[in-house]
Amino acid sequence: MNNDKSILIIDDEVQIRKLLTITLEMHNYKVIVASNAKEGLAAAAMFAPSTILLDLGLPDTDGQQVLKQLREWYTNPIIILSARTHEEEIIKSLDLGANDYLTKPFHNGELLARIRSAQRSIQSNQEQSSVLTFGNLSIDLANHLAKKNDDILKLTSTEFSILALMAQNAGKVLTHQYILKEVWGVPYQDQPQYLRVFIAQLRKKINVKQFFKDENNKKIELNNIKTYIQLRKKIEDDPSFPSFIVTESGIGYRFCREI
Repeated sequence: MNNDKSILIIDDEVQIRKLLTITLEMHNYKVIVASNAKEGLAAAAMFAPSTILLDLGLPDTDGQQVLKQLREWYTNPIIILSARTHEEEIIKSLDLGANDYLTKPFHNGELLARIRSAQRSIQSNQEQSSVLTFGNLSIDLANHLAKKNDDILKLTSTEFSILALMAQNAGKVLTHQYILKEVWGVPYQDQPQYLRVFIAQLRKKINVKQFFKDENNKKIELNNIKTYIQLRKKIEDDPSFPSFIVTESGIGYRFCREI
């Protein structure tokens, strides 16, 4: 699924959230809202939006601290929307990794233009890299080919889709729900009852000691998890101590940039 049209708004002002939501939805963006830092960080991890609009004056944590935390793993555009006009605030935000800075009040047309510009920049960078390299692992996105130590890996189409998705988001935490949605489709993104149906069968089919955890830090046994286990066995030197696909406890999975 293409997630290029999803935007997360992190702002404690109700009216600002409403106005931004109306404007963005009129231009076919899917909008996710959060009223504080805690909600915003959780939503960013859960939904992996294509762009984040971040206010600096949040009630629980300063927005620049939130920006710093996001940039530890989130690689898509972050645009600051703030009433702070001091030059040092703007410079600090840009140095911390913000793609742009808009001072309140602003015109909707300008905001939309800044969003398009930021997203074009990210898309351009992704298109320039059709072959991704991580240590002894290389992934050719155009030819759907993965190699380790120059040996071609025999991956199924689903395994390659997972690997490509994670590699393109290297360093970024992808939640279990997000990966399911992107690889298998929307109907599979949030179906805990669907998962439970398969638990009994899968325990007989998957005889492994290592389990993956979902965003609630609960063990999950799913037919799709077998694909993860097989994928780890194919790309990891020691699947018991993975270096490429790392489990982020309580959130999801992260593909390491550096091995």
